[in-house]
Amino acid sequence: MRNTEIRDAGGPHRLFGQAIDRRIRDVREREGIMSTRAHSDFQQTHRREIQRTRRAVDASLKSLASFGIQPRDERVRIRQERARVRPGVIECADIVGHSSRIMLEAQSVVDLLRANAERNRVITYLEGEHDVREVGCADLWKHSLAILHELQRKGARRGDKVIIFTANNEHFIRAFWAGALGAIMPIPVAIGISDAHRHKLLRIARKLGNPFLFTDAKTLERLRTFADETGESTLFAQLAARTLLAEQVRDSANQGRIENSRSNDPLFIQFSSGSTSEPKGVVLTHANIMANARGATQASGFNENDISLSWMPLTHDMGLIGMHLFMLANTIRQHFMPTELFIRRPLLWMEFASRYRVNITTSPNFGYRHFLKVLGDRAVDQWDLSSLRLLFNGAEPISRELADQFTARLAPAKLKRASMFPVYGLAEASVAVAFPKPGCDYHSIVVDRHHLNVGENVIFSDASKRNATELVAVGKSIPECEVRLCDHNDRPVADAQVGHLQIRGGNVTHGYYEEPEVNARTFTADGWLRTGDLGLFKDGELYITGRSKDIIFVNGQNYYPHDLEAIAQETPGLELNKVVIAGVRTEHSATDELTAFILHRGSMSDFLPTARAVKHLINERTGLEVDHIVPVKRIPKTTSGKLQRHVLVQSFLDGEFDAELREISILLQPKSPAIQLSGDSIADRIKAICDTVLTDRTIDFDDNLFDIGVSSLKLVEIHEKIDREFPGVVELTDVFDHPTIGELARSLEAKLRK
Repeated sequence: MRNTEIRDAGGPHRLFGQAIDRRIRDVREREGIMSTRAHSDFQQTHRREIQRTRRAVDASLKSLASFGIQPRDERVRIRQERARVRPGVIECADIVGHSSRIMLEAQSVVDLLRANAERNRVITYLEGEHDVREVGCADLWKHSLAILHELQRKGARRGDKVIIFTANNEHFIRAFWAGALGAIMPIPVAIGISDAHRHKLLRIARKLGNPFLFTDAKTLERLRTFADETGESTLFAQLAARTLLAEQVRDSANQGRIENSRSNDPLFIQFSSGSTSEPKGVVLTHANIMANARGATQASGFNENDISLSWMPLTHDMGLIGMHLFMLANTIRQHFMPTELFIRRPLLWMEFASRYRVNITTSPNFGYRHFLKVLGDRAVDQWDLSSLRLLFNGAEPISRELADQFTARLAPAKLKRASMFPVYGLAEASVAVAFPKPGCDYHSIVVDRHHLNVGENVIFSDASKRNATELVAVGKSIPECEVRLCDHNDRPVADAQVGHLQIRGGNVTHGYYEEPEVNARTFTADGWLRTGDLGLFKDGELYITGRSKDIIFVNGQNYYPHDLEAIAQETPGLELNKVVIAGVRTEHSATDELTAFILHRGSMSDFLPTARAVKHLINERTGLEVDHIVPVKRIPKTTSGKLQRHVLVQSFLDGEFDAELREISILLQPKSPAIQLSGDSIADRIKAICDTVLTDRTIDFDDNLFDIGVSSLKLVEIHEKIDREFPGVVELTDVFDHPTIGELARSLEAKLRK
């Protein structure tokens, strides 16, 4: 049979043939290029691409069986002979399955937006309970081209970078597509509410060289102030000269020039979070995103009749790729609520899910926990959540107990237990790596936490045992992505043995932006990416056991211990390697508890100023609340001088520091009653609000909120309640700028007088 006979066979067979043909052409084109270039690095890059493409072709051939074509069919034999330019080396998963025609035909991610515009698909922005704005994808296309026009007027060209620094979801999405349409790489950066985010932006700008910036006037002014205060005025001036403000884009009649992108062109760079060290940028191509979209679609059953809802930040890979690009790939109707709105009014999440008959939504542990805390004992039977079929649960280690609480609490609202969908992924894989089977109840295993070392057989346990820990299954690797678990020498481990989790496939990044040394460490000799995570297989399913890189998971975000340690070491009297930061997960906690171990050999009363200073610095710089400050008499290290965080964590879990923690808790109690106020002044009203939010501590009129370790979530809650008392007067940044009740009251009084 000729090639056209497969393509013309009709339906999925024709599309399947077209998809394979494109991959074969790509292999041959790259091999032709290699034959004319002798540079070893160049050849290595293209050789990797050829191998990936061959694997995709081989996997695609296997999926013909799902269309009723048997492997021995003559058409398959001919196609195999054409596809095997050289023998394939890997078996990947099927890439067709539920994938839509759009994904099979798309040459780049831009084709996804074009297809949605042609089909009149709509994106809905939920700015408040009754503040709703619908935008058609055709209008999105037009407005994005208007932004592209302005960027090109400022000199932006193919291959340039544009940092997107805005909290407005609609502005963000427009700017992202402006970059994609013009082959200008978007760089999402979270705007945040602390100086750490502004510091991160400036570090990224320096790393990129001379990027453009898309933001708003108010945010730019705050960035200017921060730059002046930190000696970065020169860098800011360079960035400001290449800044496009959202307010400056008014006329959508002016359309930018579209630059066509090939599948292997970079689409955007996803930078890691970091507090002091240089952020690492994951470079993702159009091909990476398309491969992950196809795999995620087949594994989850996304389809054009679905309706999605997300409050996740668009600067997060799940927010941007999982809940926007994947949805576009399936022409799904999308709904976005601002993250800040979810933090203030989390119950709107399920209110919107019920109102709009949502099928797909997502949250990490902290979102489910935050929702349940605010829900309290309120009734839920006014909601109808029967349409929800995929509640993605990822980004943090998954808590079985929390998943049980959430699904049980919302059962009266017709939420199906099987809708809870525990998954595993990371930015280096675009976003998605492993999914469970849709429609099946989530499940877990219980193992002995003391037997989770690499290469060690796990010991299955009973939940009642002291050393028991529960691991939730995250399913199997999705199509077009492979997972293996290896020992310290990159050799695969057996089932029920813990191993380093490694991935490869069409969705996996080629590496970090301008980080040759990091890239050399990240990839194995045979091309697998080291994720830094640990896991085990049981009955073919993946369970994540921990993190070899000691990443701390708090509020849905990853934090690196050395970043937080560098901040803590700015405390007077603390020196390098005198403080160790770790995430401690007790049997009662659903997420990591941020714990600082500080070398101290004096009295507990002498230790208190240091403890307060460390809590204040970390809270002020990152918005994180330190759960425990622990004085230790020694910092354990290996013979080569590396910190042994796990030794301190285990000692904490074993209760070795309980006596010191009790003494510190007593010393931290106020020596005298808090000042009693009349109840009539603005300060009284603010203090009453703080008392209702900070139920676990006593706060005085002049106490600094950062000094007493108030988290970002608590500060947002305080601001929300103040805003109800004094609508539109106090901004969230005012709480950071005036961190005592007295200062905030005086600022508020001054504003009211105006």
